Amino acid sequence: MATTLKPIYGASAALTITLNALASDTNLLAGRSSSVVDNTSNLSVDELITGVIKTGTTPTVSTNVLIYAWGILDDTPTYPDTVTGSDANTTLTSANVQQSGAFKLAAVITVDATTGRTYPFSFSLAALFGGNMPKKWGVYVVHNNVAALNAAGNVVSHIPLQYQNV
Repeated sequence: MATTLKPIYGASAALTITLNALASDTNLLAGRSSSVVDNTSNLSVDELITGVIKTGTTPTVSTNVLIYAWGILDDTPTYPDTVTGSDANTTLTSANVQQSGAFKLAAVITVDATTGRTYPFSFSLAALFGGNMPKKWGVYVVHNNVAALNAAGNVVSHIPLQYQNV
């Protein structure tokens, strides 16, 4: 008997990361990391990460919001650099550490000077990790818009993808 796998999508869930009023950092190192998401029981083969970034008052034109994904480094778990696995302000050690491979650049949003502009984004988490899902993962967001992000309206969600036999 042949087995047919059919994709099923789980319910969208908010990722625990406090981005409202996130301060700007000229060096793009002081941002915010999410709480860790544990995939060891859900066993998703991918997660669609979606969200909206909303700029604050008078952002500087052609500055950026950078969205990274990270996964644990071992079963301890060891988190990359200064990430703790909690929703927290996180300052990375250096740009070289940020680019070392533990943080996967998922989205670059270049902003204009419009106050309160919303910028939607989405990406496949597994695609960033060579087609494989990390056991435990999260996101890190940093920006250099000069103005802090808007005090409301910044949201990041994830939609799990699994397969079922039919």
